[in-house]
Amino acid sequence: MSLNIPVTLHNLQCYVIITYNSVKLVRKVNLIYQILSYGGSCFHIRPETRGIYFQTHIMIIYSTPLMLCSVCPWSAPVENGDSEMTTEETWDLKGVEPNEEEPGGGPGGDGGPIVVEEILEEEVLEEEEDVPIIPKVVALPPDAPKKEHVNVVFIGHVDAGKSTIGGQIMYLTGMVEKRTLEKYEREAKEKNRETWYLSWALDTNQEERDKGKTVEVGRAYFETEKKHFTILDAPGHKSFVPNMIGGASQADLAVLVISARKGEFETGFEKGGQTREHAMLAKTAGVKHLIILVNKMDDPTVNWSLERYEECKEKLVPFLKKVGFNPKKDIHFMPCSGLTGANLKEPVESCTWYTGLPFIPHLDSLPNLNRVSDGPVRLPIVDKYKDMGTVILGKLESGSISKAQQLVMMPNRHTVEVLSLLSDDVETDDASPGENLKLRLKGIEEEEILPGFILCNAENLCHSGRTFDAQIVIIEHKSIICPGYNAVLHIHTCIEEVQITALICLVDKKSGEKSKTRPRFVKQDQVCIARLRTAGTICLETFKDFPQMGRFTLRDEGTGLCYHWGC
Repeated sequence: MSLNIPVTLHNLQCYVIITYNSVKLVRKVNLIYQILSYGGSCFHIRPETRGIYFQTHIMIIYSTPLMLCSVCPWSAPVENGDSEMTTEETWDLKGVEPNEEEPGGGPGGDGGPIVVEEILEEEVLEEEEDVPIIPKVVALPPDAPKKEHVNVVFIGHVDAGKSTIGGQIMYLTGMVEKRTLEKYEREAKEKNRETWYLSWALDTNQEERDKGKTVEVGRAYFETEKKHFTILDAPGHKSFVPNMIGGASQADLAVLVISARKGEFETGFEKGGQTREHAMLAKTAGVKHLIILVNKMDDPTVNWSLERYEECKEKLVPFLKKVGFNPKKDIHFMPCSGLTGANLKEPVESCTWYTGLPFIPHLDSLPNLNRVSDGPVRLPIVDKYKDMGTVILGKLESGSISKAQQLVMMPNRHTVEVLSLLSDDVETDDASPGENLKLRLKGIEEEEILPGFILCNAENLCHSGRTFDAQIVIIEHKSIICPGYNAVLHIHTCIEEVQITALICLVDKKSGEKSKTRPRFVKQDQVCIARLRTAGTICLETFKDFPQMGRFTLRDEGTGLCYHWGC
């Protein structure tokens, strides 16, 4: 592995260019801050410096007394809001004194350049505890055929084992090394959380690790012989359902994780548990195929019991059918243990009654998704940040994007140019539908973009507006719904306040016949056509033209209430 890191010092700030697997990343960082954080003594600059900005999973790796860097003669401008630091704000160097032979040493504070071209494998291993973990991203040869990209969202009640299963899959597919898991296991034992270590492969946030609860949607990659999978680990707690909806909106298939342990399945499935709501939200987000992993089958209260497996299955199937899943075509049950990895990659000897494929081979055997690569470009924005320009993240739903292409950001109609393109953190020249992309754009500022904006081609812009008619199914809501009703709208990656301004007609579930008179209210299990008005302008399409952008969910005061069937 080779890192080329030119460093610029200007007004006590550092700009670092990191080259990793042909991917160039630029970060405004502070070297002293990294040294204090990771315990090294690799590079000394003035003690006034302080870390400013660091937002990437690829960090500078060092293991020798010399930092991999060189001091450049040119300077970088101070950005808005950045200011020089006073002596009162200095860092304590904890006994580390500048050396005149090192950069930043000596009376003048400026040393000569140091260039180290390579980190040896043995050097990195010497400081195992301090080395930040870099996810394995392997760049394919230019002539290699692209594997189909599939987004898999893990959903289910809190503590069902979603993150643990995700971490176990990462290990079984070689995306997380054994020594990394051993490090997690040691750290988990120190916090009396021995069984949580696998989930730390996805729960990278310290708060998530301390509480054992996923908050953000974790993201990781693994590959099989035929497909490239992105794991979306959705939070299970009811307080973070909006984050779960964001994950489900990007998913091609969902994995509903339920716990077979006595009492845990019942808690998650009864009203108030997230098993029911997550299944409903996955369906309305457009997930067509649902895999139900009956987890914790190795628990002493279960012990791979067929009776307990069938009991969970019998309770869940009628509900999934009501939500809209076809039990024969759309759903597939399988037992497993996330903690031991049983039936995830290899069959289980102690479970002779299950004759189907294990989880990972089953994913690889699923039929290919039908995607339209020659359609208009539609890329809903999931997130954005600054990194030597404006960078956006999202899943390409339709069309294809290439480097230097001119596109339009809706609804504000900014014309932008694609400067660089990364698919799952690997640089590429073009991308096809289904890929998770990072695009660096020219022609727009980061502040001018919001999650839920859509990147389109100029010849075929998406629709935008505030008022629209939609067919709505009321699945779970105790009271009646009348005109003037306020809720929160979740459509693709957009979240917006909305009001039902009018009820146009009722729709018969079986015949599809519309009522001739306007209803005064609608209630649970009814279908209606309503007029909705959002607080701000949103991007949307008709369900017939773009199902991914024509389906939405309405939620009221933290509970799912009604779900569209098209707009």
